[in-house]
Amino acid sequence: MTPAIADPTVILTPLLDWLDIAGVAVFALSGALIAAKERQTFVTLAFFALITGVGGGTVRDLLIDAPVFWIKDPWVAATCLIVALLVWYTPTRWWEGRLLDYADGIGLTAYAVLGAAKAMTYGIPPVPAMMMGVVTGTVGGVIRDVVAGRPSILMKPELYVTAAALSATLCVIGEVLEIQRAIAWPLATAAGLVLRSAAIRFNLALPNYNERLAATDSEAFEKPSGEKAD
Repeated sequence: MTPAIADPTVILTPLLDWLDIAGVAVFALSGALIAAKERQTFVTLAFFALITGVGGGTVRDLLIDAPVFWIKDPWVAATCLIVALLVWYTPTRWWEGRLLDYADGIGLTAYAVLGAAKAMTYGIPPVPAMMMGVVTGTVGGVIRDVVAGRPSILMKPELYVTAAALSATLCVIGEVLEIQRAIAWPLATAAGLVLRSAAIRFNLALPNYNERLAATDSEAFEKPSGEKAD
């Protein structure tokens, strides 16, 4: 079943407008905090807030050939600037701890849902649309870490991208089955958030690649030494 393509001018419905701004604010906060901990200037704080807040959505919009979401929205860039000001005038210790991790999880999963839904509305097939949801939720943080010269969270085994993928996948399933968005979107967001929260609380992680086991499995298919090939 192929979802109907809606009018692109009404894609960002009021249903997630507030969550969109909240997600931008959370990601912008994490970017500004990185610059603050490095004792950078306010200009650098604002820059990190902006690229972290809008990075994922910008890449998504460019890939699906949509107008970049924050260019004509007066609140998105303003939100990033306000967050940078907030960080500039407060001690970084106020923002440390797991509370920010949980808030980031909300932004991550909500953005994954929003990105996947927007991609579907632009006629992107289900699997690429799911990937666009993951891009929306994670790429801003990747850009932040690369610019700051920090190890990216993508290089850690903890369940981060997996949570975004779960939310995006459930959102796509809801769109394909034409489930009411007021039901499907919050449930998809909540499912990813539960997974991300469990990962934070219990240090859940995916298994690492084990070269020894991979070598053993590979050797099992090799012919004994000295045996000629057919």
